[in-house]
Amino acid sequence: MALQMRQDLRMSTQLVMTPQLQQAIKLLQLSRPELVDLVRSELMENPLLEEAHEIGTSAEEPVSSVELQDAVDAPQQEQAQAEPERSAPEVKADEVPKEGADWDAYADSMEYMPPSATGATRNNNDDEEGPSLEATLTRAETLAEHLMWQVRLSNFDETGEDVAEYIVRCLSPAGYLQESATQIARKLGVSTLKVETLMRKIQQLDPVAIGSRNLAECLWVQANHPEHPVEDPLVRAIIAKHLHNLEIRNYQAVARDTGEALEEVYEATKVIMGMDPRPARAYGVEQPQYITPDVYIIKVGEELLVTLNEDGLPRLRISGLYKEAVGEHPKAKEYIHERMRSAQWLIRSIQQRQRTIIKVTKSILKFQREFFERGPQHLRPLILKDVAEDIEMHESTVSRVTTNKYVHTPLGIFELKYFFNAGISRTTGDDLASEAVKERIKKLIDLEDEAHPYSDQRLVELLQEEGIDIARRTVAKYREQLGVLSSAKRRKLF
Repeated sequence: MALQMRQDLRMSTQLVMTPQLQQAIKLLQLSRPELVDLVRSELMENPLLEEAHEIGTSAEEPVSSVELQDAVDAPQQEQAQAEPERSAPEVKADEVPKEGADWDAYADSMEYMPPSATGATRNNNDDEEGPSLEATLTRAETLAEHLMWQVRLSNFDETGEDVAEYIVRCLSPAGYLQESATQIARKLGVSTLKVETLMRKIQQLDPVAIGSRNLAECLWVQANHPEHPVEDPLVRAIIAKHLHNLEIRNYQAVARDTGEALEEVYEATKVIMGMDPRPARAYGVEQPQYITPDVYIIKVGEELLVTLNEDGLPRLRISGLYKEAVGEHPKAKEYIHERMRSAQWLIRSIQQRQRTIIKVTKSILKFQREFFERGPQHLRPLILKDVAEDIEMHESTVSRVTTNKYVHTPLGIFELKYFFNAGISRTTGDDLASEAVKERIKKLIDLEDEAHPYSDQRLVELLQEEGIDIARRTVAKYREQLGVLSSAKRRKLF
């Protein structure tokens, strides 16, 4: 068969990812802070976009999607601006009153007003209610800064300060030294003895035992602190030889090896438990991350209402100055029309994003109404496909909407992903959500006898009595996800 070239005309339908569609998908999956940043960036780049500010009655409303369709050809309505009221002339700071002026009034008007931290003047009435000096700090003091401040106030020589700074930089988040004295000495070109001496001095700084190499050394330094030493020899013996028995709560082995009564071992253990195994705990706390919900579920009487959170989101509109900027130049017209289309699509995409969030939240509310009315233990199994079929959208759209989106409910703030759970079968026939099973496991552990905590197998039996069919390994997995220790480590004998 001979090869030849020919032209065929075919008709087909396919989905094309236009730039506008890509922008809409991108906006849909953005979190609230990311959306605000994107809008701010567009406001800087697109001169036709502006933020609508409500200033009295003269503020213009944001352009709606219907008005945007004809925004290029629609005439701009002029708004009358009220004439500012004439105020009395003010005396400037660099002006000197002329002859015959009222010098008393001039002196009163020149009262000194100290500037605030932001550069604005403050009223005398605000001094008492204003923030304190400590409240103006931009960030908390770090552990390295706190230690180096103490090092510079101590009797360290110049070389000692350099070595101490290196030691401080080698601390782990828990406050332990991550390099040996030999490694530090080799890197800095000093003797190992000098490094060991400086380590001992750093361990006596605040917080105590900072820079220890292991847990035993950390507890030993705290037990031998000069200001409040522990005189009990049993405490020191346990720290030196029996920390592994304390970890598994084998107090009988400690009593047998030390020859002390079991009650004495309990008392010594209480002293050790009062020590801090993580010296840098106070400086390792992360700054709280505040969450602003995207949508609210409000209970009004017996009804649950869904409403968007518009606070903090810029209200966009088309600038009224573009008409004057078009002129007769063809390139100017082309640029204005291009920027106009971009602004229109951005506003429509944001509106579509907000409508989709509302639809998904209402669908979740329909499926999980018992959760909002009766609590987390009544959370139902739910998958993305259920919501997608309910609102007639694709699962990928629902997944993008529920990612990094938060809802404020009468029970607290939850991520929209929280309401999607796998089902756990029950003997009664109705499946139960995995999050509801976790809540039930947590409640059982909270009510257990601390001297005889429930094992994972016992938790399985208790759940089966309530009609929840679950495996032991699943209980162990849920317990670990809840951050609950095993029964052996939860046992308390005193």
